[in-house]
Amino acid sequence: MGGRALVVTENVSLDGVIDAAGGWFSPAGEGADTSDIEAEVRRQSSRADAVLFGRVTFEQMREYWPKQTDDETGVSDYLNRVPKYVVSRTIEDPDWEPTTVLRGALGEEIARLKSAPGADIVVTGSITLVHGLVAEGLVDEYRMFVYPVVVGRGARLFEDATNVPALELVESRTFRSGVVLLRYRAA
Repeated sequence: MGGRALVVTENVSLDGVIDAAGGWFSPAGEGADTSDIEAEVRRQSSRADAVLFGRVTFEQMREYWPKQTDDETGVSDYLNRVPKYVVSRTIEDPDWEPTTVLRGALGEEIARLKSAPGADIVVTGSITLVHGLVAEGLVDEYRMFVYPVVVGRGARLFEDATNVPALELVESRTFRSGVVLLRYRAA
């Protein structure tokens, strides 16, 4: 794979649900040691120099992360400094620097980002956007943090997906909490 990679990183339940309704992202319980997961997220962040969001996720992140002053995970610092791209036809002023609003055709905008110099471009959450990226065959790698819970209903990562190439497992790793990281690249 040459150039920048577009990487979809999602928290996912055993039954494939990626939307956060019901707050199922904490199956290890309150106060559980998730330092190994936090270290992995920091490692992945160090390999990415751009974050891509859909409008809804961007607005949720913008309302939360810039206001975190005691975040020991490093997520707040990372998101406040990394170049952010939001796919939207309605946002006029992103009000969270450095952010660029992408208004053009999805395939063209992503091709332009991937051809620019730099490291990985990561998209997380952003269910509608991710479904569009999958449908257009634009995803180079999937990083799924699989949580040991069954949610039953909700939006799924590969819901109605028809344009997913063969995938190759490039890493699997288990964390103390029972969460498993699965990394797949287009084969």
